[in-house]
Amino acid sequence: MGNKFGGLILCCMVFAGCAEAAKHAPAPATAFHVQAMPAAEAKSAVEAAPEFNTESYAHITDNRFLSVAQNPLSTFSIDVDTASYSNVRRFLNEGQLPPPGAVRIEEMLNYFTYDYPQPADGVPFSVNVEIAACPWKAEHRLVRIGLKGKQIAAEKRPVSNLVFLLDVSGSMQDPSKLPLLKQGMKLLVDQLTENDRVAIVVYAGASGTVLNSTTADHKPAILSAIENLQAGGSTNGAAGIEEAYRIASQHFIKQGTNRVILCTDGDFNVGQTSEDALTRLIEDKAKSGVFLSVLGFGTGNLKDSTMELLADKGNGNYAYIDSLNEARKVLVDQMQGTLITIAKDVKIQVEFNPARAAAYRLIGYENRLLAKEDFNDDKKDAGEIGAGHTVTALYEVDPVGASLTTASVDPLKYQPNATPTETKVTDTKFSDELLTLKLRYKQPAGDESQLSEFPIADQDRPLAQASPDFAWAAAVAAFGMILRDSEFKGTATLPAVLEIAESSKGKDLSEYRAEFIRLVKLAIPLKQLNPAITKAQ
Repeated sequence: MGNKFGGLILCCMVFAGCAEAAKHAPAPATAFHVQAMPAAEAKSAVEAAPEFNTESYAHITDNRFLSVAQNPLSTFSIDVDTASYSNVRRFLNEGQLPPPGAVRIEEMLNYFTYDYPQPADGVPFSVNVEIAACPWKAEHRLVRIGLKGKQIAAEKRPVSNLVFLLDVSGSMQDPSKLPLLKQGMKLLVDQLTENDRVAIVVYAGASGTVLNSTTADHKPAILSAIENLQAGGSTNGAAGIEEAYRIASQHFIKQGTNRVILCTDGDFNVGQTSEDALTRLIEDKAKSGVFLSVLGFGTGNLKDSTMELLADKGNGNYAYIDSLNEARKVLVDQMQGTLITIAKDVKIQVEFNPARAAAYRLIGYENRLLAKEDFNDDKKDAGEIGAGHTVTALYEVDPVGASLTTASVDPLKYQPNATPTETKVTDTKFSDELLTLKLRYKQPAGDESQLSEFPIADQDRPLAQASPDFAWAAAVAAFGMILRDSEFKGTATLPAVLEIAESSKGKDLSEYRAEFIRLVKLAIPLKQLNPAITKAQ
């Protein structure tokens, strides 16, 4: 387990053999100097440091039901992050229930791929909507919105200009951190072609360039530089960020992939350390056209909330690497989605028909909500979607005629009090539509958004007639609500989740769904021992 050393600043970066690796690269590393601590002293400091858990997660307040009469529009940014699912898996594998703040339902949904069709007519993603009965509240409807990013063949992948920004501070010494990080980066390097470029920037008490931007036909030099990294020191991430973006901008490839890949446990404790300062720095750097991927590692002091924010502000994605298998999934199997952005600032706005829907609730995406005015504002940042990525969102809808699930409010003083039962639809040609789905997105290098619009009717299908993918998404969402002890989980139980998941697993060639089923089984006895989860984060 990684440790930070209270008042003791370790300015120690040990790069045994990195100079030799850089010597063989066509672009030698820039020289930099740090103060080293004797190995014996560093070891004693590690042994003397107390073991404690400083992991931090942002507080999540579940989205509530909103009255369609008073709030007909629901607007949010897409999210392709998957970190929450693999982090939840880590907790369950260790025999613990995750803290509620670690459970972001949208990231659990988006960990899985779904059988959405490939886009056509030159658009970057397909749009898919399915509606059926809600399994945890039978009188409600469940709406699934799915996007599928276009896939890009390996031979058509744009040339990449990558900068690996690697945390080699003292907290990264644990086997689940720097050793796993090095294995993951090697897997990615093996996928690169001779025209791709890689630079390596590291940071601890000081930061510096271990390997200047080098074409991937010099893979032995790149791999050797990765292998010889060692951990030690405090964490000055801001200085590393500055250097990484400088190199990425210096070697910027027009029409190519330009990306910084930040690998860390997120514990920045030297230089600019606050979330606000770091996110402002990343926001500024994102204007260069260089995108950001954040890979989280390790346990004990994982700063999940910081890493998620950095990825969001850096026009990128966030994944948590808890195993070599997860590194292979993110950096090999889904490499195209991780590296290649096909659309940016993707926003969704849903308008509900008050003749059909009394209230609705967006499940998850709590930290991606946008004001309704943000949808048409091209200056408002939103999420990116990568090649082959899928994005799934669920709405639970309270139909007209069912008991209204929104909280009661006092009557209005200055205007009429509209209620779902009083709402009239003046144009009957729209009366069969439950909602209209609108999307805005920009091309990766564009500044002006494009609009798509889709009217959606509800065919009143029961859950039994829904697709297996629909049922699977419902099971994953219910699992997340149970783990969060959400007040909106209704009649959902872990045995019911297990039953739905087992019946809707499908082909499951990668066995990710089989693993989910195993995690539900692990959670059942843990939940029996801990029937209520504290809301403390």
